Amino acid sequence: MRGSAVVVGAGIAGLATARGLLKAGWSVQVLERSPGLPGTGTALGMWPEAMRALDQLGMGERVRAASVEQRGARLLRPDGTEIARVGPGRSGRLVPRPALLAALAEGLPPDVVAWNAPVTDHGALAAADVVVAADGVHSPVRAALFGVAPRPLGTVALRGTVPGPADGVTETWGPARLFGITPHDAERTNWFASVRADVLDSAGAGCDDPETLRRLYGDWHPDVRRVLDALGDNPIDRRTLIDVPPLPSYVQGRTVLLGDAAHGMAPNLGRGACEALIDATALVDALTGGSDVPGALRRYDVARRRPTTRTVRLARLANSVSTARHWLPVRNAVVAAAGRLS
Repeated sequence: MRGSAVVVGAGIAGLATARGLLKAGWSVQVLERSPGLPGTGTALGMWPEAMRALDQLGMGERVRAASVEQRGARLLRPDGTEIARVGPGRSGRLVPRPALLAALAEGLPPDVVAWNAPVTDHGALAAADVVVAADGVHSPVRAALFGVAPRPLGTVALRGTVPGPADGVTETWGPARLFGITPHDAERTNWFASVRADVLDSAGAGCDDPETLRRLYGDWHPDVRRVLDALGDNPIDRRTLIDVPPLPSYVQGRTVLLGDAAHGMAPNLGRGACEALIDATALVDALTGGSDVPGALRRYDVARRRPTTRTVRLARLANSVSTARHWLPVRNAVVAAAGRLS
């Protein structure tokens, strides 16, 4: 089947969908409210399923060349002693967000993406055979169709990059907060912190300045202190963490939700970008392999809603457990036991 699609949003899910549909002979228009691709951003985890999706879109080798391969991660206590090893036998890749988006946008015809083009009139989308809502966790399209807003997780994320390479992936869990370190590329380290909102508020008025981070993490192990000492004037991204409640469907009429618009989740499992790419290829497969749009959208919904809803729940649980306030020795013992079984 071929047809026409309007994609709302030029993020990971939107660009991947546009690329796949164009390759299959569809007519595609992408509407993006931002003026262009972002020039900054932290590293994103690409699990094997996401790399297979990128291979299907013809961008796997480009992303591999811009990424760092990583096997497993270590969970640590604030003093640096190990709680557990996670996924030691599973290989993934870490790719900077700007590099991933640039790869997905590479080679698209110049008239496909309309920048500075927010959707203010949903009736203007009526001429397309399919409307793909890939407009993020605060999705206006989702709000208009289902009246569902994101829900708070009670935590705040701070993240950025600093000079110097990282030696592996670690996540350090303390009371009501965590600190993660991963490679960004061969020359920079990606870092992220997650803090209970009330703890962050009480730590300092700035909330996202280096001094606040040093008050929260300055007595943690040397790898964390190395990142804190290197912060300098590097920008710190601050976000209140939210996720999307389970939806009754990802489809209404000819409109379909993808990526964070459908299942925005806590970042703790590193699955958000992966699920967006898998969504995109699943939708492309359903539309190009089907004989009618309603049936294709139903197949996409059946294929993606249950697994992504489960991942949202698991990510929410991981966010809560990793920033727990009490019973930390019990939590660590359970996580250590689970790590030995994995």
